[in-house]
Amino acid sequence: MASPTKKSSSSSSGRPPTVKFARRTSSGRIQSLTREEELDIGSDYGSHNDFNNYTVMMPPTPDNQPMGGNGNSSDPKAEDPNMKQRAGMSRGGNDGGGNNGGGLGAKMDRMASAMQANNKSLLVRSQTSDFDHNRWLFETKGTYGYGNAYWPQDEDEYGGNDGGMNMADFMEKPWKPLSRKITIPPAILSPYRLLVALRLIMLGLFLSWRVMNPNENAMWLWGLSITCEIWFAISWLLDQLPKLNPVNRATDLSALRDKFETPSPTNPEGKSDLPGIDIFISTADPEKEPPLVTANTLLSCLSVEYPVEKLSCYISDDGAAVLTFEAMAEAAKFAEVWVPFCRKHNIEPRNPDSYFSVKGDPTKNKKRPDFVKDRRWIKREYDEFKVRINGLPDVIRKRCKTLNDRELKKEKMLAQERAGDGPVDVVRLPKATWMADETQWPGTWFDPGPEHKKGDHAGILQVMIKVPETDPVYGGPNERTLDFTDVDIRLPMFAYVSREKRPGFDHNKKAGAMNAMVRASAILSNGPFILNLDCDHYFYNCLALREGMCFMLDRGGDRICYIQFPQRFEGIDPSDRYANHNTVFFDGNMRALDGLQGPVYVGTGCLFRRYALYGFNPPRAKEYHGFFGQNKNRAPQVQMTPSNGSESGELTELHPDLNLPQKFGNSSMFTESIAVAEFQGRPLADHASVQNGRPSGALLGPRPLLDAPTVAEAVSVISCWYEDNTEWGDRIGWIYGSVTEDVVTGYRMHNRGWRSIYCITKRDAFRGTAPINLTDRLHQVLRWATGSVEIFFSRNNAILATPRLKFLQRIAYINVGIYPFTSVFLVTYCFLPALSLLSGHFIVETLNVTFLCYLLGITVTLCLLSLLEVKWSGIALEEWWRNEQFWVVGGTSAHLAAVIQGLLKVIAGIEISFTLTSKSAAEDDEDIYADLYVVKWTSLFIMPLTIIVVNVVALIIGFSRTMYSIIPQWSKMIGGGFFSFWVLSHMYPFIKGLMGRKGRLPTIVYVWSGLISITVSLLWLSISPPEDVRGSGGSM
Repeated sequence: MASPTKKSSSSSSGRPPTVKFARRTSSGRIQSLTREEELDIGSDYGSHNDFNNYTVMMPPTPDNQPMGGNGNSSDPKAEDPNMKQRAGMSRGGNDGGGNNGGGLGAKMDRMASAMQANNKSLLVRSQTSDFDHNRWLFETKGTYGYGNAYWPQDEDEYGGNDGGMNMADFMEKPWKPLSRKITIPPAILSPYRLLVALRLIMLGLFLSWRVMNPNENAMWLWGLSITCEIWFAISWLLDQLPKLNPVNRATDLSALRDKFETPSPTNPEGKSDLPGIDIFISTADPEKEPPLVTANTLLSCLSVEYPVEKLSCYISDDGAAVLTFEAMAEAAKFAEVWVPFCRKHNIEPRNPDSYFSVKGDPTKNKKRPDFVKDRRWIKREYDEFKVRINGLPDVIRKRCKTLNDRELKKEKMLAQERAGDGPVDVVRLPKATWMADETQWPGTWFDPGPEHKKGDHAGILQVMIKVPETDPVYGGPNERTLDFTDVDIRLPMFAYVSREKRPGFDHNKKAGAMNAMVRASAILSNGPFILNLDCDHYFYNCLALREGMCFMLDRGGDRICYIQFPQRFEGIDPSDRYANHNTVFFDGNMRALDGLQGPVYVGTGCLFRRYALYGFNPPRAKEYHGFFGQNKNRAPQVQMTPSNGSESGELTELHPDLNLPQKFGNSSMFTESIAVAEFQGRPLADHASVQNGRPSGALLGPRPLLDAPTVAEAVSVISCWYEDNTEWGDRIGWIYGSVTEDVVTGYRMHNRGWRSIYCITKRDAFRGTAPINLTDRLHQVLRWATGSVEIFFSRNNAILATPRLKFLQRIAYINVGIYPFTSVFLVTYCFLPALSLLSGHFIVETLNVTFLCYLLGITVTLCLLSLLEVKWSGIALEEWWRNEQFWVVGGTSAHLAAVIQGLLKVIAGIEISFTLTSKSAAEDDEDIYADLYVVKWTSLFIMPLTIIVVNVVALIIGFSRTMYSIIPQWSKMIGGGFFSFWVLSHMYPFIKGLMGRKGRLPTIVYVWSGLISITVSLLWLSISPPEDVRGSGGSM
């Protein structure tokens, strides 16, 4: 820094100016860095008017610090040897700390030489911005100082040899979090919350006005309407309150790589220190869930971007079908070329069927010259693979017929030999199902037989891909005609699992199959994290597991029980007629729950912490007391209470969910794996703020190989008797007793104090299929709603939750159990417009200004709320409208049936099934949306169809009566007609679905429409005959 404030008194006009170098000490004094003798600068390179006695102030950088306090800093003539050594502008001084009188003089000579060469004064060049800083550094050997941007080459360390600082200290990267929370901008969230409060106030005022102003002419109509409106207000509040704090999240994959896969003192070779992950794929019926779809899902899992030695895949075949078994064997064989191909060319998505179906240029962003050749070859291999999978049923049946005939022939020959010359008994053998190695299939046979049918077969566990080696195995230039040089050709471990089933045991459907897979995987691989997928949900983003692990292994990640990914679907019609994408729920409600205690578990695409699935409580749990849970306290630790014999220990808490699990079964190998899984799932203890962490490098050891006793133990834990006298399904694993076991399982974890995370990736993590047919869609909604009714009437009702569940999270779970009951009020309210038109009355006595103002205010605030919700959730307005339409369609059909079914089950113990018994084939195999137009009649259509026909008939009758009345009451006609139009507009997707392709209605629709129309017309004539109409002008 140059400062002209200090001038020498010895300057004169007859001598050149003096340039002095000095610095300001910490006490504020100026200490000279210039030798006593002055420079004799000639006048041929500068004018005397350029400057006079200019002093250059040196900044107090690390290479410009006083080396002692004994020097006389107040004397500008004083000469300090140490000061000459540490002069900031010199690097040619004494390195050893001794006096070198010529060091600073040589420095001044170099500076004078530079000034003469440029023939321009320093001041002029500085003022004209012509100062060449690079040349100054080169000629004077000046430095920038010390830091991570530049470190001087001739100084190995700063601060002495003992405990000094060097460049390696700067090269160590600082600690970084793996994830971060991104809050919604206040410009969006604050108005959103304000509108919620404003609409709540308006609803209160409106309902108060409605209660105090009844319709004396039609009290029955007023009573029904006000009851429904009060319930709708409560339902809206339960749905809206959990949306007050939505959040977004982001992950840092580079930080994950640096922390777990970069060479370090504890990991010198840079091996992966990430924990293991077990992937579960569930299927049950090869007829409803085609094996080719399941095989493609498996291939996407085997090729995911995660350390191969840390990954294990399992498929649960609850039907024990040989078709699924052999299809998985074919997939494992094809994976030997598909997985290295994906790694070599960085393929996305890694589901072969989806990859080859992607529209667009497949060579985009591909730079390897052999990509086109490799893709052409792998496409041919995949086509052959599909043909083999599609031909498996015929191949297996032919094989079984041949082998059964051979066995029958053998038995006949043996019988003839035993009989000798006597009569030969008739030989009958069961028609067995055979595998390719000519051994009988231990699972379900094509022709069911004893111990070989659904619900009665042995347990099966087959490791189809062995445990991979710890170090990478690189391919060669001719690996099955493909060049896999420098490509890791290892495959993750893969096992086929089918649990044992016997008559007399309750196998608990999907939840029981998942628990069997949890136990088997704990014996074979014991990954501390578990990802469960449906057979039709595949990896669309090969980095999805790494995204999830950024949350699990981050600071505080040991308190996270699961990471829920949003469900994205393919094959949906462009208009999304039946709201199959369900974006309002996945992008709105789930994102909002992430700002509370976490999203609910929705059955697939969820990454679990194994330790949390075992029913243990989280570390550092919190309790929320007070009416709104505003008082947060540290939850007390629950101690294990020993049990005596077969009796469970005493409860240590008021709520049973907070007791520790104790009965895991009689497998000591499984019990020992629990502590290992808990330790391996901890985050790294690499920062002072990380609690309950593990040391770095603890997971670098090789994975043990599987031996026969280990596999035998895994087979024993999937037996049907293993869960007897245990807590599986009650406190451990997936919870039994509900159709929606996923929601109950997630609720139990939240109830213990765990929290969950909603992970929305930039590229969809997973994709699957959804039913686009109206009947299939309604039956899907029926199953969800039935599970919610079961939750409401069970101990899993959130009203009975523990203090560890946050207030708004409790509200969200209460709404999960209550929302089907809204269908009763919704059906009633959908009939009110028709009743108004038929009776000549309205829900209010007159359409006055007050009623219209309230109605307008409530509608406007709802629209504004929807716009802001669309803004922070990212959904489209059309998606929001489709969701509103299907809410009415599903509420008047599937939800109502679920309520009736739930009440019958609770009160009378009767279970009513609304499942579809027959399927219709698509009309056009070339049209991927052909199933959209297939009309498959179901009893769920009755109520929506009745509502539509009644409202249409009521509109015709009301308009005709008003038109021909002596004193027309158009206000009531307009009010009833407007609400009938509201009902019909929401029913439009249902009407379009009934019409099928090109408007062709099934015959049963005509029958029901005619029957309902005649009934409504006769009912109206009996209530209001023509004589009364002419005499009273349309009033009852």
